[in-house]
Amino acid sequence: MTGIPVAVVVQAQGLGKHVNGPSGDLTILQGLDLQIQAGEAVAILGASGSGKSTLLGLLAGLDGATAGDVWLCGQRLDGLTEDGRAALRAGRVGFVFQSFQLLPTLTARENILLPLELTGTRDAETRADEALTRVGLTARAGHYPRQLSGGEQQRVAIARAYAPRPVVLFADEPTGNLDQATGEHIIDLLLDLRAEAGAALVLVTHDPALAERCDRRLRMRDGALERIA
Repeated sequence: MTGIPVAVVVQAQGLGKHVNGPSGDLTILQGLDLQIQAGEAVAILGASGSGKSTLLGLLAGLDGATAGDVWLCGQRLDGLTEDGRAALRAGRVGFVFQSFQLLPTLTARENILLPLELTGTRDAETRADEALTRVGLTARAGHYPRQLSGGEQQRVAIARAYAPRPVVLFADEPTGNLDQATGEHIIDLLLDLRAEAGAALVLVTHDPALAERCDRRLRMRDGALERIA
């Protein structure tokens, strides 16, 4: 397929994921179609084990599909090597993991700075400092992850994903490990940054409050997506 509209930053067509388990072949996703427009906020809900996180990983090019195609930022992922997918993501794609995935030996500022330096961003230090300020953690810049609360670690993770000014930001259960008050702050932060950057936001969540604030809500069921009215 060619001619994907520029406004579509993520597209999946006939997407499938099958794995071999102890009991035989397991179908996680089957014939899934999806389009994400630039600047759109989309929430993906569903029961635990329904394949939501698997879908996010496929759309971001962190994992490979067993059927169908994914286009990310206008480029088809099928056929790209792992290094090729990483190069495509660099500077264009941000990912916020549920478990934060901060490097324990680096400070908050260094965790944000490292991916910027790896991609050769000229104003890396300025961007890292701006991102820390935006998430309200300037005073914690020199602290290591073990010295930060769960909410602070999540804010560092969001700043790290936001600092490159991505075209699309993926978030996997961004409020899953947080208390309600902290979770609400994270919701505000994600949506504010999405609006400021004009980035598409694609998130997996069990949080109905977060889902309600997105432009579109989809539910994962039986390996496919259905729109929630």
